[in-house]
Amino acid sequence: MKIAVIGAGAMGGSTVKGLIATGQEKAQDITVSDPSEKVLQQFAQMGTSVTSDNSAAVMGADVVMVFVKPWLVEPVLKGIKDSMDYEKQLLVVVAAGVPSAKIKEWMGAPIPFFLVIPNIAIAQLSSMTFIVPIDATTEETAKIIDLFDEMGETLITDEQHLGAGTTLASCGIAYAMRYIRAAAEGGVELGFKADDAKRIVMQTVEGAVKLLEATGLHPEAAIDMVTTPGGVTIKGLNEMEHAGFTSAVIRGLKAGAK
Repeated sequence: MKIAVIGAGAMGGSTVKGLIATGQEKAQDITVSDPSEKVLQQFAQMGTSVTSDNSAAVMGADVVMVFVKPWLVEPVLKGIKDSMDYEKQLLVVVAAGVPSAKIKEWMGAPIPFFLVIPNIAIAQLSSMTFIVPIDATTEETAKIIDLFDEMGETLITDEQHLGAGTTLASCGIAYAMRYIRAAAEGGVELGFKADDAKRIVMQTVEGAVKLLEATGLHPEAAIDMVTTPGGVTIKGLNEMEHAGFTSAVIRGLKAGAK
């Protein structure tokens, strides 16, 4: 499959790295377009084709992925629309808050496309990616699902819930890292060296995820397994709740969704 990636910043660049890491997509079949010569040199060293010409990048691609800031989506799409073959190419737009109605207007033709929101763990093949098909067939949708499934997990959703998905998973990875940072700093205060504290917390978080995946337990049921009456775990949990832990997380998610 030939893939054009327009915009190789944090998310676009992570996706290119993820595509290469899958082993299913060959670097030479990926074309990266970006205005930064430094960025292009980085991906050229990985074996991809590079260009600063978006229209040239889309020529011959099976899938065209646009990773740019929301205010740049309009000029980028208008710049490539005459170079695309709407019968053979699929368009993926990765930009938070850009409505499908605007994309249809900018492309000037009734074409199938996808609104997609991954997170930066896509480079490690561990993204939680949301996909919204717009006027796409079952076969076209399956093609995009398969592509992103190689780089983590996907969830098909509707446009109405894409904002919530963005704050829960794309922004959410930052929230998870903030917990890891906080817990690691607590570990230092408890007497561990900083690197050891970070490693302990990271392994603990990974273990929690694997436990939930393996057992299917609700998190609260898993918590009950490690809390004993009068024990240190419940004392720690209650102190966090007194400080508003759960409320703070929910408020943060809702603020992000706005």
